[in-house]
Amino acid sequence: MSASLTATATVSAHPASEPARAVRDTRPLRLITCGSVDDGKSTLIGRLLWDTKAVKEDQAATLHRDSGKQNDLGLPDFALLLDGLQAEREQGITIDVAYRYFATDKRSFIVADTPGHEQYTRNMATGASTADLAVLLVDARSGILEQTRRHATIAALMGIKQFVLAVNKIDLTGYDRAGFERIAHEFREIALSLSIRQVTAIPMSALKGENVVYDGKAAMPWYDGPTLVEALELATVRSAQTVGFRLPVQRVSRPGESFRGYQGTVAGGSVKPGDSVAILPSGIVANVTQIVTFDLVRNAAVAGDAITLVLDRQVDVARGDIIASIDGQPQVGLNFDANLVALQPEGIQPGKRYWLKSGARRQRVSIEPVSQIDLETGAWNPTDSLAMNGIGKVHLAFDEAAIFDPYDQNRSTGAFILIDPDTNNTVAGGMVTGKRAPSIGGIHREGNRVILSLPADLADQIMASELFANRRHEAEVKRMTAAEAAQLWSNAASDI
Repeated sequence: MSASLTATATVSAHPASEPARAVRDTRPLRLITCGSVDDGKSTLIGRLLWDTKAVKEDQAATLHRDSGKQNDLGLPDFALLLDGLQAEREQGITIDVAYRYFATDKRSFIVADTPGHEQYTRNMATGASTADLAVLLVDARSGILEQTRRHATIAALMGIKQFVLAVNKIDLTGYDRAGFERIAHEFREIALSLSIRQVTAIPMSALKGENVVYDGKAAMPWYDGPTLVEALELATVRSAQTVGFRLPVQRVSRPGESFRGYQGTVAGGSVKPGDSVAILPSGIVANVTQIVTFDLVRNAAVAGDAITLVLDRQVDVARGDIIASIDGQPQVGLNFDANLVALQPEGIQPGKRYWLKSGARRQRVSIEPVSQIDLETGAWNPTDSLAMNGIGKVHLAFDEAAIFDPYDQNRSTGAFILIDPDTNNTVAGGMVTGKRAPSIGGIHREGNRVILSLPADLADQIMASELFANRRHEAEVKRMTAAEAAQLWSNAASDI
């Protein structure tokens, strides 16, 4: 497919009414730049800020001074607008996440510059957790690397569905059209495996500013797609309205005997006086009588509002509980499935009990790694542990009822971190995919064989069947003791 057709096909994925909607949208678009180290992320954002006139005169003067000897184009080092830490400037790499604001005539943006070095993957995950769109940079000379795949995978798991593939430093390849199309095709194959449908590939030179804010037709007449800014102006802001009302309780306010309110930030949906709500995990139902903020009483509250909610009766509500709409409540249970990114050198140890923190709620949890993604092939391979920077699927087992929405429905109530109780280090970040369905037996893999652990009578029936006789090379059935079977049924019943 030609570059022009590729760009056109990608942009046309947006509805025809999208440009008008983008102009009306007053919410800033949150985006991240990600990709492998030295692919030009900080330089790209610096150029964006420079060409959109977001750099003030005193900042420009400081930038010229700090840049020292300017490059052959007579331009300062744009990366210094983002890399403010002394260690970043000494090493020439990004370490921490830097947030910057800029705007065009059509909309405003908040951009996070995230580090490309594998050691700082946890900082990239932090930036991705609040982003609506990812600008994934690739060096046109080296193409897609393992860290490129890792960042794309993490961004996709974090719920980002809009990607701009910025094939940077295209000038250093002599504006090679074939090279650009090859990289774009390779990434689209990766994107499909991650269920990413919105990809806009743009050849650019961040240093020269070609196809960033201004088009690069003089150097790339073969490309007639959007510039980076044009693609960002057409992007959509992630909605927080995919589930009903959610208020994770952060504090119970009791200034006097006549007032009791429940304080927090609305994490989804909306609420108004008179609405019926459920307090989870207890399931108690009450009605909303008043919505109070720091300076007034309100008629309604929506996602993002910090409020105090007053109910029509005295109920037992504690920090960490969730007040939710009656219809479409979050999932409550002891066992959940999740995707996990290991962030510390010790990785994730199977069977170890961690603290899980989600919002204001902190609980004990055991982790059972199930599979880990192979960044080269995109396949999920069975595993019983996760090393640092590993991305895996895990089972979560709680001691007491946990409350979650699937992450793809609500980021606030579907995300969590794991804390090592011995060191208090944050060892992983996770996204809940759903509540685990109760089963009548244990199923796991050993190599290419499936192992089923079942109550003895059921195991005998399955092993005697003709179907199993033809599958003995693929599966093995193990008999459970009476005590093991009783515990299995007890766990299943408690999680229904």
